[in-house]
Amino acid sequence: MTRLGDLERAVMDVLWDRAAAPRAGAESATGVTVREVAEALSDRELAYTTVMTVLDRLAGKGMVEREREGRAWSYRPAATREAHIARLMLDALDLAGSRDAALVRFARSVTGNEAEVLRAALTDEAADRQG
Repeated sequence: MTRLGDLERAVMDVLWDRAAAPRAGAESATGVTVREVAEALSDRELAYTTVMTVLDRLAGKGMVEREREGRAWSYRPAATREAHIARLMLDALDLAGSRDAALVRFARSVTGNEAEVLRAALTDEAADRQG
């Protein structure tokens, strides 16, 4: 899984946020144009071409999908933010000498609420596998 640089992460955050909140009247999340991403990141004072280059690189990395809408490209995330983070976590586990030891260390470091979320997810997964 590709790790994201600061600017790539900011662009992906715009895409993920827009995908999570579809526009009024749209049945599903629609893509975002380069101009819309640049406007969402206006506090960074980025050139349009910089945003276009970042989106093009993200498309090349498989992080975004793009579709032609008239003369402009429309971009959307290839996976959810949660799927991306989960992949990063699995990649980190692959770096561990012992996945079991790393998982135990991680499990001991989470808060009580986070432990409950993990426990519920594992219980649901076990139930799905049984039936």
